[in-house]
Amino acid sequence: MSVASGKKGDLKLYMGNEAIARGVLEAGVSVAAGYPGTPSSEIIENLAKASKERKIYVEWSVNEKVSLEVAAAASFAGLRSLCVMKQNGVNVASDFLLHLAYSGTRGGMVLLPCDDPGALSSVNEGEARNFARLVEIPLLEPGDFQEAKDVTKWAFELSEAIRNLVMVRSVTRLSHASGDVVLGELPEDEKKARFIHDGFVLDPMEGPVMSPPVAYKHGLLLDKLKKAVEMFEESPFNTYVGPDKPELVIITSSAAGLYAKEAVGLLNAGGKVGILRLVTTWPLPPKFMEKNLSMCDRFFVVEEVQPFLEENVKALAQELTAKTGPKTILGKRDGLLPMYGELNCDLVTAALAKLLNTTYQPVPQEYATAAMQKSFFGAPTRELTFCPGCPHRASFWGIHNSLCADGRQGFVCGDIGCYSMAVLPSGFSTLKTLHSMGSGTGVASGFGKLGPFGLDQPVVSVCGDSTFFHSAMPALVNAVHHRADITMIILDNSGTGMTGFQPHPGLCKDAMGQEAPSVDIPAVCRAIGAKVEICDPFDIVATQKVLKSLLMEKSGVRVLILRQICALSPEKKGKKKYDVAVNEEKCLGENCGCNRLCTRIFRCPGLFWDAEKKTSRIDDVICAGCGVCADICPAGAIMRLEN
Repeated sequence: MSVASGKKGDLKLYMGNEAIARGVLEAGVSVAAGYPGTPSSEIIENLAKASKERKIYVEWSVNEKVSLEVAAAASFAGLRSLCVMKQNGVNVASDFLLHLAYSGTRGGMVLLPCDDPGALSSVNEGEARNFARLVEIPLLEPGDFQEAKDVTKWAFELSEAIRNLVMVRSVTRLSHASGDVVLGELPEDEKKARFIHDGFVLDPMEGPVMSPPVAYKHGLLLDKLKKAVEMFEESPFNTYVGPDKPELVIITSSAAGLYAKEAVGLLNAGGKVGILRLVTTWPLPPKFMEKNLSMCDRFFVVEEVQPFLEENVKALAQELTAKTGPKTILGKRDGLLPMYGELNCDLVTAALAKLLNTTYQPVPQEYATAAMQKSFFGAPTRELTFCPGCPHRASFWGIHNSLCADGRQGFVCGDIGCYSMAVLPSGFSTLKTLHSMGSGTGVASGFGKLGPFGLDQPVVSVCGDSTFFHSAMPALVNAVHHRADITMIILDNSGTGMTGFQPHPGLCKDAMGQEAPSVDIPAVCRAIGAKVEICDPFDIVATQKVLKSLLMEKSGVRVLILRQICALSPEKKGKKKYDVAVNEEKCLGENCGCNRLCTRIFRCPGLFWDAEKKTSRIDDVICAGCGVCADICPAGAIMRLEN
């Protein structure tokens, strides 16, 4: 059911990202743009589903910086707009973000990053909050599902009040958990876009929109922050619950506030411990904080991941010392809580118990030991691996074998996507560098210039088709222009597979399901100046032949596009090209010279070793029918049967 359904006062069970999307609709937003990334993706997806009903424009942009620029254009034209990304994306968008903070906005505009404490689906747990302080824009952190909707809606009002961008930060446990939300009203007014640009150059609403004159605009930015702080002083979202004269006050924000509430309950400490829950976490409102810091002398800051709030509270408490007296601010910097990973109720309760000089056993030791033993020895082993029929397994089989056959210790530079698993044995440990999106080709471009220094190893990079558009294209341009000696491999599986098949510019559909012109990757690569070959990775013989040939070329940039649709894509899921079977008379298993190559090395989950029969077998339930295993069996025991 669309988040646009339901009327004011209805109670809905919403995932946090659905609550945020509903808040966006209730705010009357006209344009939403983003780049897919867990845990943020459902916000744009829900808005895309509601796009026709609510007459809003929604797009998956080519990368986060462009999505921020697209949303900014709507704001400049007087419309409310939203930009969504995961925490890594704010770094990508930061170049434009720094300029946008100075130029200001017109229609309400919100940047909504979803951080991933514990890196549950990321390769870092960097914090977007630091960017709010860096570029000097207000930061809001909702702490539950109702606030996820209400704070998001209010953020647009705040943005229009100060005429600048506002950041709303979510985290995984808020974005992906679910809770009750009372709906508000959806606006019905018609919106009209008009970019007024011919007024006085310093007129924020009718002049040109730009960051110069820089010092003047920086001064305006600081004035806007002061106005935001004045609004924060009266914000109903900042709350204190507890005794009038507490022994200790927990200062907290975001989902960490739920852990704090549970910890106080578990220790039955509500009579002596108060909870100050902040939504307006930067800049902090000094009068509000002065009032609450005056309540007692000891404060315990509970937050994820870095001590961002803790440091800001300490700085403000120092400034307020003359009024409130000296305060003891405790938290991560004292080692009470870790500076990495997710928090949980046990961690917070144990730290609070220590501060209250009381005992707390998070989990009975016998239970913890038994659970650890059960999970370690009792659970079946399941390593990270590619899905059955995944074209990436076939691609890396071909890449790995080609480099081995080449014999010059060639290596592959990679980046972020499903194919990152090629750093593991399931991808034949093929990736040797792994950093941010598009960095595989950028790093390879650097390696490709080290020939004069004696580097004589073949240099290969890999990226996905969505990543190609996101950030690998500039790296390819760099490699071609500087005559780097590399082979770039684009693993084109026809979608942003890792985050749920969101469309990208190479496809003929957009986020709203409308027909869209596709951008041809081979044509782009040729236009840049690279030699381009295209293969089907399921054709292992042809792929390895072409790749070996490209590796032997002496200089310049070669691009090999390995094109095969993802086995889990909606277009392909459940459709088998082949039925696959094992001839048990031909399969000699451990007595074969291959020593179970298919289940020991290739390790598609659709194949398994039958220890009783001493033969490999096909799991017909999960086999995707790609038929690649038939090509890698040296005994010819695995057979493809045409459907």
